Amino acid sequence: MRGYLAIVLHAHLPFVRHPEHDEFLEEDWLYEAISETYLPLLAAFDRLADERIPYRLTLTLSPTLVSMLRDELLMGRYSKRLDRLCELTDREVHRTRDDQTFGPIARFYQRHLAQLRAAFHDRYGRDLVGAFRRLQDAGYLEIITCTATHGFLPLMQQNPTAVRAQISVAANHYRGTFGKDPVGIWLAECGYYPGVEEYLAAEGIRYFFVDTHGVADATPRPVHGVYAPLYTEAGVAAFARDPESSQQVWSADHGYPGDPVYREFYRDVGWDLDLDYVRPYIQATGERKNTGLKYFRITGRTAQKEPYDPAAARERAATHAGNFMFNRERQVEHLAGRMPGRRPIVVSPYDAELFGHWWFEGPTFLELLVRKSAFDQDTYRLATPSDYLVENPENQLGTPPMSSWGDRGYANTWLDGSNDWIYRHLHRCADLMVGLAKDFDSTDALKTRALNQAARELLLAQASDWAFIMKTGTMVDYAVRRTKEHLLRFLRLHDQLRGDRVDAAWLAYVEAKNNLFPDLDYRVYRP
Repeated sequence: MRGYLAIVLHAHLPFVRHPEHDEFLEEDWLYEAISETYLPLLAAFDRLADERIPYRLTLTLSPTLVSMLRDELLMGRYSKRLDRLCELTDREVHRTRDDQTFGPIARFYQRHLAQLRAAFHDRYGRDLVGAFRRLQDAGYLEIITCTATHGFLPLMQQNPTAVRAQISVAANHYRGTFGKDPVGIWLAECGYYPGVEEYLAAEGIRYFFVDTHGVADATPRPVHGVYAPLYTEAGVAAFARDPESSQQVWSADHGYPGDPVYREFYRDVGWDLDLDYVRPYIQATGERKNTGLKYFRITGRTAQKEPYDPAAARERAATHAGNFMFNRERQVEHLAGRMPGRRPIVVSPYDAELFGHWWFEGPTFLELLVRKSAFDQDTYRLATPSDYLVENPENQLGTPPMSSWGDRGYANTWLDGSNDWIYRHLHRCADLMVGLAKDFDSTDALKTRALNQAARELLLAQASDWAFIMKTGTMVDYAVRRTKEHLLRFLRLHDQLRGDRVDAAWLAYVEAKNNLFPDLDYRVYRP
Protein backbone atom coordinates (compact mmCIF):
# COMPACT_ATOMS: atom_id res chain seq x y z
CA MET A 1 0.00 0.00 0.00
CA ARG A 2 1.58 3.22 -1.20
CA GLY A 3 -1.15 5.75 -0.42
CA TYR A 4 -4.74 6.49 0.52
CA LEU A 5 -7.94 7.35 -1.33
CA ALA A 6 -10.49 9.30 0.70
CA ILE A 7 -13.92 9.43 -0.94
CA VAL A 8 -16.06 12.06 0.76
CA LEU A 9 -19.81 12.41 0.12
CA HIS A 10 -21.42 15.62 1.31
CA ALA A 11 -25.15 14.99 1.91
CA HIS A 12 -27.08 18.17 2.56
CA LEU A 13 -30.44 19.77 1.83
CA PRO A 14 -31.87 22.99 3.23
CA PHE A 15 -34.58 22.69 5.87
CA VAL A 16 -37.87 22.64 3.95
CA ARG A 17 -40.94 21.70 5.94
CA HIS A 18 -44.41 23.12 5.34
CA PRO A 19 -47.01 21.53 7.62
CA GLU A 20 -49.42 24.34 6.70
CA HIS A 21 -49.84 22.79 3.22
CA ASP A 22 -50.92 19.27 2.27
CA GLU A 23 -48.32 19.27 -0.50
CA PHE A 24 -45.44 21.63 -1.15
CA LEU A 25 -43.28 21.52 -4.27
CA GLU A 26 -39.94 22.30 -2.59
CA GLU A 27 -40.38 19.34 -0.23
CA ASP A 28 -39.79 17.24 -3.35
CA TRP A 29 -36.08 18.06 -2.99
CA LEU A 30 -36.03 15.74 0.02
CA TYR A 31 -38.31 13.06 -1.40
CA GLU A 32 -36.34 12.83 -4.65
CA ALA A 33 -33.04 12.65 -2.77
CA ILE A 34 -34.32 9.81 -0.56
CA SER A 35 -35.49 7.71 -3.53
CA GLU A 36 -32.63 8.51 -5.86
CA THR A 37 -29.63 8.98 -3.55
CA TYR A 38 -29.96 8.03 0.13
CA LEU A 39 -31.80 4.72 -0.23
CA PRO A 40 -29.66 3.54 -3.18
CA LEU A 41 -26.46 4.50 -1.33
CA LEU A 42 -27.61 2.65 1.78
CA ALA A 43 -28.45 -0.40 -0.32
CA ALA A 44 -24.98 -0.35 -1.89
CA PHE A 45 -23.22 0.18 1.44
CA ASP A 46 -25.24 -2.59 3.09
CA ARG A 47 -24.53 -5.09 0.32
CA LEU A 48 -20.81 -4.46 0.78
CA ALA A 49 -21.10 -4.76 4.56
CA ASP A 50 -23.21 -7.93 4.36
CA GLU A 51 -20.49 -9.51 2.22
CA ARG A 52 -17.78 -8.32 4.64
CA ILE A 53 -16.02 -6.37 1.91
CA PRO A 54 -13.73 -3.90 3.68
CA TYR A 55 -14.21 -0.21 2.94
CA ARG A 56 -13.95 3.17 4.59
CA LEU A 57 -15.88 6.16 3.24
CA THR A 58 -16.58 9.59 4.69
CA LEU A 59 -20.13 10.94 4.70
CA THR A 60 -21.45 14.32 5.76
CA LEU A 61 -25.01 14.31 7.08
CA SER A 62 -25.86 17.97 7.56
CA PRO A 63 -27.94 18.85 10.65
CA THR A 64 -30.81 20.15 8.52
CA LEU A 65 -30.90 16.94 6.49
CA VAL A 66 -30.80 14.78 9.63
CA SER A 67 -33.64 16.83 11.11
CA MET A 68 -35.81 16.26 8.05
CA LEU A 69 -34.99 12.56 7.80
CA ARG A 70 -36.12 12.14 11.41
CA ASP A 71 -39.29 14.20 11.07
CA GLU A 72 -42.44 12.04 11.22
CA LEU A 73 -44.51 14.48 9.15
CA LEU A 74 -41.99 14.45 6.30
CA MET A 75 -41.39 10.71 6.48
CA GLY A 76 -45.11 10.10 6.40
CA ARG A 77 -45.43 12.30 3.34
CA TYR A 78 -42.49 10.55 1.71
CA SER A 79 -44.12 7.17 2.34
CA LYS A 80 -47.24 8.33 0.50
CA ARG A 81 -45.08 9.72 -2.30
CA LEU A 82 -43.33 6.36 -2.64
CA ASP A 83 -46.66 4.55 -2.74
CA ARG A 84 -47.83 6.79 -5.59
CA LEU A 85 -44.63 6.14 -7.51
CA CYS A 86 -45.10 2.40 -7.12
CA GLU A 87 -48.67 2.81 -8.35
CA LEU A 88 -47.40 4.75 -11.36
CA THR A 89 -44.89 2.02 -12.22
CA ASP A 90 -47.69 -0.56 -12.08
CA ARG A 91 -49.72 1.53 -14.50
CA GLU A 92 -46.68 1.97 -16.73
CA VAL A 93 -46.07 -1.77 -16.86
CA HIS A 94 -49.68 -2.20 -17.98
CA ARG A 95 -49.48 0.66 -20.50
CA THR A 96 -46.29 -0.68 -22.11
CA ARG A 97 -47.14 -4.40 -21.84
CA ASP A 98 -46.91 -4.87 -25.63
CA ASP A 99 -44.07 -2.42 -26.18
CA GLN A 100 -40.79 -4.26 -26.83
CA THR A 101 -38.75 -1.09 -26.32
CA PHE A 102 -40.20 0.59 -23.25
CA GLY A 103 -41.92 -2.37 -21.58
CA PRO A 104 -38.66 -3.75 -20.13
CA ILE A 105 -37.73 -0.30 -18.79
CA ALA A 106 -41.12 0.04 -17.10
CA ARG A 107 -40.65 -3.37 -15.47
CA PHE A 108 -37.18 -2.30 -14.32
CA TYR A 109 -38.68 0.70 -12.55
CA GLN A 110 -41.44 -1.44 -11.05
CA ARG A 111 -38.84 -3.73 -9.44
CA HIS A 112 -36.59 -0.84 -8.44
CA LEU A 113 -39.31 1.17 -6.68
CA ALA A 114 -40.70 -1.93 -4.96
CA GLN A 115 -37.24 -2.66 -3.58
CA LEU A 116 -36.88 0.90 -2.35
CA ARG A 117 -40.25 0.75 -0.60
CA ALA A 118 -39.41 -2.57 1.07
CA ALA A 119 -36.05 -1.23 2.24
CA PHE A 120 -37.54 2.00 3.57
CA HIS A 121 -40.24 0.28 5.63
CA ASP A 122 -38.85 -3.17 6.45
CA ARG A 123 -35.05 -3.02 6.55
CA TYR A 124 -34.68 0.55 7.84
CA GLY A 125 -37.97 1.07 9.67
CA ARG A 126 -38.26 4.55 8.08
CA ASP A 127 -35.09 5.58 9.99
CA LEU A 128 -32.38 6.27 7.43
CA VAL A 129 -30.21 8.18 9.91
CA GLY A 130 -30.18 5.12 12.16
CA ALA A 131 -29.19 2.97 9.17
CA PHE A 132 -26.23 5.23 8.40
CA ARG A 133 -25.28 5.24 12.08
CA ARG A 134 -25.17 1.44 12.15
CA LEU A 135 -22.72 1.50 9.25
CA GLN A 136 -20.57 3.98 11.18
CA ASP A 137 -20.72 1.87 14.32
CA ALA A 138 -19.64 -1.16 12.26
CA GLY A 139 -16.58 0.74 11.01
CA TYR A 140 -17.53 1.22 7.35
CA LEU A 141 -18.51 4.90 7.34
CA GLU A 142 -17.14 7.94 9.08
CA ILE A 143 -20.04 10.35 9.45
CA ILE A 144 -19.10 13.98 9.97
CA THR A 145 -21.13 17.09 10.62
CA CYS A 146 -21.58 20.39 8.80
CA THR A 147 -22.28 23.95 9.86
CA ALA A 148 -25.69 23.96 11.53
CA THR A 149 -27.79 25.31 8.67
CA HIS A 150 -25.07 25.32 6.02
CA GLY A 151 -24.10 28.88 6.86
CA PHE A 152 -21.27 30.24 4.69
CA LEU A 153 -18.80 31.26 7.38
CA PRO A 154 -16.50 33.64 5.46
CA LEU A 155 -19.43 36.05 5.05
CA MET A 156 -20.35 35.78 8.75
CA GLN A 157 -16.95 36.47 10.25
CA GLN A 158 -17.70 40.05 11.25
CA ASN A 159 -19.74 38.51 14.09
CA PRO A 160 -17.51 35.74 15.52
CA THR A 161 -20.22 34.66 17.95
CA ALA A 162 -22.54 33.87 15.03
CA VAL A 163 -19.80 31.77 13.43
CA ARG A 164 -19.23 29.91 16.68
CA ALA A 165 -22.96 29.27 17.02
CA GLN A 166 -23.14 27.62 13.57
CA ILE A 167 -20.35 25.25 14.64
CA SER A 168 -21.41 24.65 18.23
CA VAL A 169 -25.06 23.95 17.39
CA ALA A 170 -23.92 21.48 14.72
CA ALA A 171 -21.54 19.69 17.08
CA ASN A 172 -24.18 19.37 19.80
CA HIS A 173 -26.72 18.12 17.27
CA TYR A 174 -24.22 15.48 16.10
CA ARG A 175 -23.60 14.32 19.69
CA GLY A 176 -27.33 13.93 20.26
CA THR A 177 -27.75 12.00 17.00
CA PHE A 178 -24.68 9.76 16.92
CA GLY A 179 -23.69 9.53 20.57
CA LYS A 180 -20.16 10.88 20.28
CA ASP A 181 -18.15 13.94 19.30
CA PRO A 182 -17.83 14.75 15.60
CA VAL A 183 -14.30 14.00 14.42
CA GLY A 184 -14.62 16.09 11.27
CA ILE A 185 -16.73 18.83 9.74
CA TRP A 186 -17.72 19.95 6.27
CA LEU A 187 -17.57 23.73 6.32
CA ALA A 188 -20.50 24.74 4.11
CA GLU A 189 -19.32 25.25 0.52
CA CYS A 190 -15.80 24.46 1.85
CA GLY A 191 -15.93 28.08 3.04
CA TYR A 192 -12.87 28.74 5.19
CA TYR A 193 -11.25 31.85 6.59
CA PRO A 194 -8.18 32.03 8.86
CA GLY A 195 -9.17 31.72 12.51
CA VAL A 196 -12.32 29.64 12.14
CA GLU A 197 -10.33 26.57 13.20
CA GLU A 198 -10.29 27.89 16.79
CA TYR A 199 -14.03 27.22 17.03
CA LEU A 200 -13.56 23.77 15.52
CA ALA A 201 -10.86 22.88 18.03
CA ALA A 202 -13.10 24.00 20.89
CA GLU A 203 -15.62 21.33 19.84
CA GLY A 204 -12.99 18.58 19.53
CA ILE A 205 -13.17 18.53 15.72
CA ARG A 206 -9.94 17.23 14.19
CA TYR A 207 -10.24 18.05 10.48
CA PHE A 208 -12.09 19.96 7.77
CA PHE A 209 -11.91 20.29 3.98
CA VAL A 210 -10.89 23.11 1.66
CA ASP A 211 -10.73 23.36 -2.10
CA THR A 212 -7.42 22.72 -3.86
CA HIS A 213 -6.17 26.31 -3.63
CA GLY A 214 -6.99 26.38 0.07
CA VAL A 215 -3.91 24.24 0.73
CA ALA A 216 -1.90 24.97 -2.43
CA ASP A 217 -1.86 28.72 -1.58
CA ALA A 218 -1.33 28.26 2.15
CA THR A 219 1.36 30.07 4.15
CA PRO A 220 4.00 28.68 4.16
CA ARG A 221 3.72 26.81 0.89
CA PRO A 222 2.97 23.12 1.50
CA VAL A 223 5.88 20.78 0.98
CA HIS A 224 3.65 17.96 -0.31
CA GLY A 225 1.13 20.09 -2.18
CA VAL A 226 -2.46 19.02 -1.70
CA TYR A 227 -1.60 15.36 -1.06
CA ALA A 228 -0.99 15.71 2.67
CA PRO A 229 -3.01 17.75 5.16
CA LEU A 230 -1.86 20.91 6.91
CA TYR A 231 -2.21 21.44 10.64
CA THR A 232 -3.55 24.87 11.45
CA GLU A 233 -2.36 26.77 14.52
CA ALA A 234 -5.28 25.37 16.51
CA GLY A 235 -4.20 21.80 15.69
CA VAL A 236 -7.10 21.07 13.34
CA ALA A 237 -6.08 19.53 10.00
CA ALA A 238 -7.09 20.93 6.60
CA PHE A 239 -7.49 18.40 3.77
CA ALA A 240 -7.59 19.66 0.18
CA ARG A 241 -9.67 18.47 -2.76
CA ASP A 242 -7.73 16.60 -5.43
CA PRO A 243 -8.49 18.26 -8.80
CA GLU A 244 -7.71 15.24 -10.98
CA SER A 245 -10.17 12.78 -9.44
CA SER A 246 -12.76 15.51 -9.06
CA GLN A 247 -12.71 16.38 -12.74
CA GLN A 248 -13.24 12.75 -13.74
CA VAL A 249 -16.61 12.83 -12.02
CA TRP A 250 -17.66 16.50 -11.93
CA SER A 251 -16.66 17.73 -15.38
CA ALA A 252 -19.64 18.46 -17.60
CA ASP A 253 -17.53 17.73 -20.70
CA HIS A 254 -15.23 14.92 -19.57
CA GLY A 255 -16.85 13.45 -16.44
CA TYR A 256 -18.32 9.97 -16.31
CA PRO A 257 -21.96 11.10 -15.69
CA GLY A 258 -22.11 12.60 -19.19
CA ASP A 259 -21.59 9.24 -20.92
CA PRO A 260 -24.24 8.70 -23.64
CA VAL A 261 -25.22 5.29 -22.22
CA TYR A 262 -26.30 6.70 -18.86
CA ARG A 263 -29.84 7.78 -18.03
CA GLU A 264 -30.96 11.20 -19.22
CA PHE A 265 -31.98 13.33 -16.26
CA TYR A 266 -34.01 15.87 -18.23
CA ARG A 267 -36.52 13.49 -19.85
CA ASP A 268 -39.22 12.38 -17.43
CA VAL A 269 -42.67 10.86 -17.95
CA GLY A 270 -44.09 13.72 -15.88
CA TRP A 271 -43.41 15.90 -18.91
CA ASP A 272 -43.50 13.37 -21.74
CA LEU A 273 -46.84 11.60 -21.20
CA ASP A 274 -50.41 12.80 -21.61
CA LEU A 275 -51.38 15.32 -18.93
CA ASP A 276 -54.58 13.54 -17.87
CA TYR A 277 -52.67 10.28 -17.49
CA VAL A 278 -49.95 11.69 -15.21
CA ARG A 279 -52.17 14.19 -13.38
CA PRO A 280 -52.41 12.10 -10.15
CA TYR A 281 -48.59 12.04 -9.93
CA ILE A 282 -47.71 15.68 -10.57
CA GLN A 283 -48.59 18.89 -8.72
CA ALA A 284 -52.09 19.27 -7.32
CA THR A 285 -52.42 22.43 -9.44
CA GLY A 286 -52.00 20.34 -12.58
CA GLU A 287 -48.57 21.73 -13.31
CA ARG A 288 -46.10 19.14 -14.50
CA LYS A 289 -43.05 18.01 -12.54
CA ASN A 290 -40.53 15.17 -12.52
CA THR A 291 -41.77 11.82 -11.28
CA GLY A 292 -38.43 9.98 -11.36
CA LEU A 293 -39.41 7.66 -14.22
CA LYS A 294 -37.09 8.41 -17.14
CA TYR A 295 -37.04 6.22 -20.24
CA PHE A 296 -34.20 7.68 -22.27
CA ARG A 297 -30.42 7.74 -22.18
CA ILE A 298 -28.20 10.78 -22.66
CA THR A 299 -27.41 9.68 -26.24
CA GLY A 300 -25.46 12.86 -27.06
CA ARG A 301 -25.92 16.58 -27.67
CA THR A 302 -29.20 16.06 -29.47
CA ALA A 303 -32.89 16.38 -28.72
CA GLN A 304 -33.47 12.94 -30.23
CA LYS A 305 -32.81 10.54 -27.34
CA GLU A 306 -32.45 6.77 -27.53
CA PRO A 307 -34.17 4.40 -25.07
CA TYR A 308 -32.40 3.72 -21.79
CA ASP A 309 -30.86 0.28 -21.22
CA PRO A 310 -30.23 -0.38 -17.48
CA ALA A 311 -27.99 -3.40 -18.15
CA ALA A 312 -25.77 -1.49 -20.58
CA ALA A 313 -25.58 1.40 -18.13
CA ARG A 314 -24.43 -0.92 -15.35
CA GLU A 315 -21.72 -2.33 -17.61
CA ARG A 316 -20.55 1.19 -18.38
CA ALA A 317 -20.51 1.99 -14.65
CA ALA A 318 -18.25 -1.04 -14.14
CA THR A 319 -15.94 0.19 -16.89
CA HIS A 320 -15.79 3.66 -15.34
CA ALA A 321 -15.16 2.24 -11.87
CA GLY A 322 -12.23 0.29 -13.28
CA ASN A 323 -10.93 3.37 -15.07
CA PHE A 324 -11.21 5.49 -11.92
CA MET A 325 -9.34 2.82 -9.94
CA PHE A 326 -6.61 2.56 -12.60
CA ASN A 327 -6.13 6.32 -12.63
CA ARG A 328 -5.90 6.48 -8.83
CA GLU A 329 -3.32 3.67 -8.87
CA ARG A 330 -1.13 5.54 -11.36
CA GLN A 331 -1.68 8.81 -9.50
CA VAL A 332 -0.73 7.36 -6.11
CA GLU A 333 2.31 5.61 -7.56
CA HIS A 334 3.48 8.86 -9.15
CA LEU A 335 2.90 10.88 -5.98
CA ALA A 336 4.57 8.31 -3.74
CA GLY A 337 7.67 8.53 -5.92
CA ARG A 338 7.79 12.28 -5.32
CA MET A 339 7.03 12.11 -1.59
CA PRO A 340 9.74 9.93 -0.02
CA GLY A 341 8.89 8.87 3.50
CA ARG A 342 5.28 9.98 3.13
CA ARG A 343 2.21 8.18 1.78
CA PRO A 344 0.02 10.55 -0.25
CA ILE A 345 -3.70 10.90 0.36
CA VAL A 346 -5.99 11.67 -2.58
CA VAL A 347 -9.13 13.41 -1.30
CA SER A 348 -12.13 13.09 -3.62
CA PRO A 349 -15.14 15.03 -2.28
CA TYR A 350 -18.52 15.20 -4.03
CA ASP A 351 -22.06 16.28 -3.31
CA ALA A 352 -23.77 13.03 -2.33
CA GLU A 353 -26.83 13.95 -4.38
CA LEU A 354 -24.74 13.64 -7.55
CA PHE A 355 -24.80 9.89 -6.97
CA GLY A 356 -28.27 8.70 -7.93
CA HIS A 357 -30.17 11.93 -8.35
CA TRP A 358 -28.16 13.63 -11.09
CA TRP A 359 -26.17 10.53 -12.04
CA PHE A 360 -28.57 7.61 -11.71
CA GLU A 361 -25.81 5.02 -11.98
CA GLY A 362 -23.63 6.79 -9.39
CA PRO A 363 -24.39 4.44 -6.45
CA THR A 364 -23.59 1.46 -8.69
CA PHE A 365 -20.32 3.12 -9.69
CA LEU A 366 -19.36 3.61 -6.03
CA GLU A 367 -20.24 0.04 -5.08
CA LEU A 368 -18.23 -1.39 -7.97
CA LEU A 369 -15.31 0.92 -7.19
CA VAL A 370 -15.23 -0.33 -3.60
CA ARG A 371 -15.32 -3.95 -4.77
CA LYS A 372 -12.55 -3.41 -7.32
CA SER A 373 -10.45 -1.45 -4.82
CA ALA A 374 -10.72 -4.29 -2.32
CA PHE A 375 -9.77 -7.12 -4.70
CA ASP A 376 -8.16 -5.80 -7.88
CA GLN A 377 -5.37 -3.54 -6.62
CA ASP A 378 -3.00 -3.03 -3.70
CA THR A 379 -1.64 0.45 -4.45
CA TYR A 380 -4.01 2.50 -2.30
CA ARG A 381 -6.37 1.90 0.58
CA LEU A 382 -9.78 3.46 1.03
CA ALA A 383 -9.47 5.55 4.17
CA THR A 384 -11.02 8.46 6.02
CA PRO A 385 -9.15 11.62 7.04
CA SER A 386 -9.09 10.49 10.66
CA ASP A 387 -7.57 7.16 9.58
CA TYR A 388 -4.82 9.13 7.88
CA LEU A 389 -4.18 11.33 10.93
CA VAL A 390 -3.92 8.32 13.22
CA GLU A 391 -1.34 6.69 10.94
CA ASN A 392 0.42 9.95 10.02
CA PRO A 393 0.28 12.15 13.13
CA GLU A 394 3.07 14.53 12.08
CA ASN A 395 2.10 17.06 9.42
CA GLN A 396 3.22 20.46 8.24
CA LEU A 397 1.95 23.57 10.02
CA GLY A 398 0.31 26.19 7.80
CA THR A 399 -2.50 28.67 7.34
CA PRO A 400 -4.88 28.30 4.38
CA PRO A 401 -6.25 31.49 2.80
CA MET A 402 -9.92 32.40 2.70
CA SER A 403 -11.41 30.10 0.07
CA SER A 404 -14.40 28.04 -1.02
CA TRP A 405 -15.21 25.42 -3.65
CA GLY A 406 -17.66 27.76 -5.36
CA ASP A 407 -17.27 29.37 -8.76
CA ARG A 408 -13.82 31.04 -8.99
CA GLY A 409 -12.96 29.74 -5.53
CA TYR A 410 -13.96 32.51 -3.16
CA ALA A 411 -17.29 34.16 -2.24
CA ASN A 412 -18.54 35.18 -5.68
CA THR A 413 -21.47 32.78 -5.69
CA TRP A 414 -22.84 33.91 -2.31
CA LEU A 415 -22.12 37.61 -2.67
CA ASP A 416 -23.06 39.37 -5.88
CA GLY A 417 -25.73 41.68 -7.20
CA SER A 418 -28.41 39.00 -7.02
CA ASN A 419 -28.11 38.35 -3.29
CA ASP A 420 -25.94 41.00 -1.60
CA TRP A 421 -29.00 42.70 -0.08
CA ILE A 422 -29.44 39.91 2.48
CA TYR A 423 -26.22 40.51 4.41
CA ARG A 424 -27.01 43.84 6.03
CA HIS A 425 -30.08 42.16 7.53
CA LEU A 426 -28.27 38.95 8.52
CA HIS A 427 -25.48 40.92 10.23
CA ARG A 428 -27.94 43.19 12.03
CA CYS A 429 -30.02 40.26 13.30
CA ALA A 430 -26.89 38.40 14.42
CA ASP A 431 -25.89 41.44 16.48
CA LEU A 432 -29.40 41.61 17.95
CA MET A 433 -29.30 37.90 18.84
CA VAL A 434 -26.01 38.38 20.68
CA GLY A 435 -27.65 41.24 22.56
CA LEU A 436 -30.60 39.05 23.57
CA ALA A 437 -28.31 36.29 24.79
CA LYS A 438 -26.29 38.78 26.86
CA ASP A 439 -29.27 40.59 28.35
CA PHE A 440 -31.64 37.69 29.10
CA ASP A 441 -31.00 35.01 31.70
CA SER A 442 -34.63 34.27 32.23
CA THR A 443 -36.16 31.49 34.25
CA ASP A 444 -39.46 32.27 32.54
CA ALA A 445 -40.30 29.25 30.37
CA LEU A 446 -42.18 31.29 27.72
CA LYS A 447 -39.34 33.78 27.29
CA THR A 448 -36.80 30.97 27.10
CA ARG A 449 -38.81 29.34 24.32
CA ALA A 450 -38.98 32.65 22.47
CA LEU A 451 -35.23 33.16 22.81
CA ASN A 452 -34.53 29.66 21.50
CA GLN A 453 -36.89 30.16 18.58
CA ALA A 454 -35.25 33.48 17.75
CA ALA A 455 -31.94 31.61 17.51
CA ARG A 456 -33.54 29.00 15.21
CA GLU A 457 -34.95 31.64 12.89
CA LEU A 458 -31.58 33.38 12.63
CA LEU A 459 -29.80 30.12 11.89
CA LEU A 460 -32.33 29.25 9.19
CA ALA A 461 -31.98 32.69 7.59
CA GLN A 462 -28.20 32.19 7.42
CA ALA A 463 -28.41 29.07 5.22
CA SER A 464 -26.12 29.51 2.22
CA ASP A 465 -28.71 27.70 0.08
CA TRP A 466 -30.88 30.80 -0.23
CA ALA A 467 -28.07 33.01 -1.58
CA PHE A 468 -26.99 30.19 -3.90
CA ILE A 469 -30.50 29.82 -5.34
CA MET A 470 -30.76 33.57 -5.87
CA LYS A 471 -27.46 33.50 -7.76
CA THR A 472 -28.28 30.51 -9.96
CA GLY A 473 -31.76 31.78 -10.82
CA THR A 474 -33.82 28.69 -9.95
CA MET A 475 -36.71 28.92 -7.46
CA VAL A 476 -35.60 32.47 -6.66
CA ASP A 477 -38.98 33.57 -5.28
CA TYR A 478 -38.91 30.75 -2.76
CA ALA A 479 -35.37 31.56 -1.61
CA VAL A 480 -36.19 35.25 -1.20
CA ARG A 481 -39.38 34.43 0.67
CA ARG A 482 -37.64 32.02 3.04
CA THR A 483 -34.92 34.57 3.83
CA LYS A 484 -37.43 37.31 4.54
CA GLU A 485 -39.75 35.07 6.56
CA HIS A 486 -37.00 33.93 8.93
CA LEU A 487 -35.66 37.45 9.38
CA LEU A 488 -39.12 38.88 10.02
CA ARG A 489 -39.94 36.14 12.52
CA PHE A 490 -36.66 36.80 14.30
CA LEU A 491 -37.37 40.54 14.48
CA ARG A 492 -40.89 39.94 15.75
CA LEU A 493 -39.58 37.66 18.49
CA HIS A 494 -36.87 40.18 19.33
CA ASP A 495 -39.39 43.01 19.67
CA GLN A 496 -41.74 40.87 21.75
CA LEU A 497 -38.93 39.92 24.13
CA ARG A 498 -37.72 43.49 24.45
CA GLY A 499 -41.27 44.65 25.01
CA ASP A 500 -42.04 41.87 27.53
CA ARG A 501 -45.07 40.75 25.54
CA VAL A 502 -44.39 37.33 24.00
CA ASP A 503 -47.35 36.05 21.95
CA ALA A 504 -47.65 32.48 23.21
CA ALA A 505 -50.07 31.27 20.52
CA TRP A 506 -48.00 32.63 17.64
CA LEU A 507 -44.79 31.28 19.21
CA ALA A 508 -46.31 27.80 19.42
CA TYR A 509 -47.24 28.00 15.72
CA VAL A 510 -43.70 29.00 14.71
CA GLU A 511 -42.15 26.31 16.92
CA ALA A 512 -44.35 23.67 15.29
CA LYS A 513 -43.45 24.88 11.80
CA ASN A 514 -39.68 25.20 12.25
CA ASN A 515 -39.07 22.42 14.74
CA LEU A 516 -35.40 21.56 14.19
CA PHE A 517 -32.78 21.63 16.97
CA PRO A 518 -35.19 20.88 19.84
CA ASP A 519 -32.30 21.04 22.33
CA LEU A 520 -31.01 24.42 21.10
CA ASP A 521 -29.97 26.78 23.89
CA TYR A 522 -29.98 30.47 22.93
CA ARG A 523 -27.04 31.07 25.27
CA VAL A 524 -24.79 29.70 22.52
CA TYR A 525 -24.91 33.32 21.30
CA ARG A 526 -23.27 34.71 24.41
CA PRO A 527 -19.81 36.08 23.53
